[in-house]
Amino acid sequence: MRKPVKPKPHTPGQPGEYAQPGAQAVRPRDAATLIIVRQLKTPKILLGKRAASHKFMPNKFVFPGGRRDPADTRLACDTDLRPEVLARLRKETQSRVTDSSLRGLALAAIRETFEETGLILGEASDTSPNSRNSEWNAYFGHGVLPPLAHMDFIARAVTPTYRTRRFDTRFFMMYDTHIHTDPEDTRGASGELLDLHWLTIAQARKLDLPAITRQVLDIVEERMQLPFEKRFAAPAPFVKFERGKPVISQL
Repeated sequence: MRKPVKPKPHTPGQPGEYAQPGAQAVRPRDAATLIIVRQLKTPKILLGKRAASHKFMPNKFVFPGGRRDPADTRLACDTDLRPEVLARLRKETQSRVTDSSLRGLALAAIRETFEETGLILGEASDTSPNSRNSEWNAYFGHGVLPPLAHMDFIARAVTPTYRTRRFDTRFFMMYDTHIHTDPEDTRGASGELLDLHWLTIAQARKLDLPAITRQVLDIVEERMQLPFEKRFAAPAPFVKFERGKPVISQL
């Protein structure tokens, strides 16, 4: 398997993603993002452009996703993540982090994708959990449950220390067979992501991407080359920064 490309360090005097001189260190917030793969002859993935008004990565093309909400952790589902996927999520977490919190990250990826793209990733069901969250209620109104058993956890990345906004992001991956609606219909998108497009990996690499998004594209490409059942057991690279330099371990 080809080694993921390490993010390039910030060069003084140029716009950089990894350092903001004078910024105070802040605690990263838990977040999740979802890579949806359309299994065409040449696979495609969904990307959208962040608005120029965003303080975090403005004008960059990214996968749908966002911060974990307390409702994601409280949500009780009849489905669950695969044991090997949950075991990978548990690695390098503090002892007080519960499985419900980790499962909530996968649920956040589903919810945020629904909000930002209008796409419903789910399995048909006659029953649905109760939630006080309006977006979850809108999602369940389509008669679906989150397809947790079909979600893969493929990468984790923590925003460099001296950024004014920091996230500890888990990257999940799923296939278009679990899209409950027309994959081309994004009319329900919130507008947070602009220019939503299904793109080949080669097309995506030509866009203005954050370094970590570019790196995750490599991971997706590598995973797609594995036999299907082996993909869920493959390790997930964990990118963090120590003394301003990226360090990659395997979860």
